[in-house]
Amino acid sequence: MDYQVQSFSVRFEYRVYFTSAVFDLKNETLYSFLKERQVPQTVQKMLFVIDQAVAGKHPGLKDDVIAWFNKYPVVQLVKEFLIIPGGEGAKNKPSLFDQIAEAINLHGIDRHSYITAIGGGSILDLAGYVAAVSHRGINHIRIPTTVLSQNDSGIGVKNGINRFGKKNFLGTFAPPVAIFNDDVFLTTLDQRNWRAGIAEAVKVSLIKDAAFFDWIETHSISLLNRDHDAMNYLIRHCAELHLQHIAGPDPFEKGSSRPLDFGHWSAHKLEQLTNFEVLHGEAVAMGMALDTMYSSLAGYLPKTKADRILQLLVKLGFEITHPLMQVRDQDSPVLQGLQEFREHLGGRLTIMLLTDIGAGKEVNEINTDLVIRAAKELSRYNIQDPVRNE
Repeated sequence: MDYQVQSFSVRFEYRVYFTSAVFDLKNETLYSFLKERQVPQTVQKMLFVIDQAVAGKHPGLKDDVIAWFNKYPVVQLVKEFLIIPGGEGAKNKPSLFDQIAEAINLHGIDRHSYITAIGGGSILDLAGYVAAVSHRGINHIRIPTTVLSQNDSGIGVKNGINRFGKKNFLGTFAPPVAIFNDDVFLTTLDQRNWRAGIAEAVKVSLIKDAAFFDWIETHSISLLNRDHDAMNYLIRHCAELHLQHIAGPDPFEKGSSRPLDFGHWSAHKLEQLTNFEVLHGEAVAMGMALDTMYSSLAGYLPKTKADRILQLLVKLGFEITHPLMQVRDQDSPVLQGLQEFREHLGGRLTIMLLTDIGAGKEVNEINTDLVIRAAKELSRYNIQDPVRNE
């Protein structure tokens, strides 16, 4: 047998900035970054893709961007902004993918240029996917505008869109060149979206950082009352924990393990079954509750610890179960999430369960009878909480 082996490595590096009012004329954070990346004798352009809801809540955003680039003409601004509807529906519409790709073609956005997405996680996922496959890779900048995208999805290396009723069936591992977490955008979030992003912070604390879980417990009321400093700390620490994980041995998920997706196998399926009426963070809270109860019933997690976790989720105002999460038999639709979770990575089914607050255990089998029991047990925790109705 005659063959040759080709081997090489590629270094990925990107920056996560924490700033306020990134397009304020006095804020030079973005300017410093773009100035450092200038390519001599090359016209670098920047095309903006903006979440429609963000544009509506920040009506002066386009004018602010234009004024900022007039003062800092470090790249050539494409003054035709793409304003597209956000939310999970953005990842279900091929026409939106085509719209961004056509704009890239029309405006001559090349590999030295930039696509900058301003919005929630779905817009970042969509724009990042188009950037990754256009010209085999265009520089992508993310400006996340929700708690969830600033502390979790927006600071990672994944992009994707939904197909065949499956979340992120099409996607890439293509890191952005930079992320700018601008806390001004959080001020216009409604209470539901403000709260939803806290779920991912609870998740990462449960599998990586017990002290962070303690902090969330202590500051839960401040977080719900929209304390600016508390939320900035939560976002920054959660982002740091995610970045540490990405810097580990399997950033592109070549194996069968996804520890950061604790609680996600049922959450992703619930989103799809409700036509994404349940927000991702809300679904993750329910998924964590189910897997927490399962961990306890399976003998991995002491009941006192499980109670503490569930009580925090309720205190934060989350529903911890849903009619579609009430697994009644082997044919319950949410159980399809287990197979889809395995298919997404291939290989063996690998699910993260809890052995303690801040510590997890990966298992390769799930007892569906125990899932049914866990779902039934959760129903007694579904306590009405006035915070939930804000």
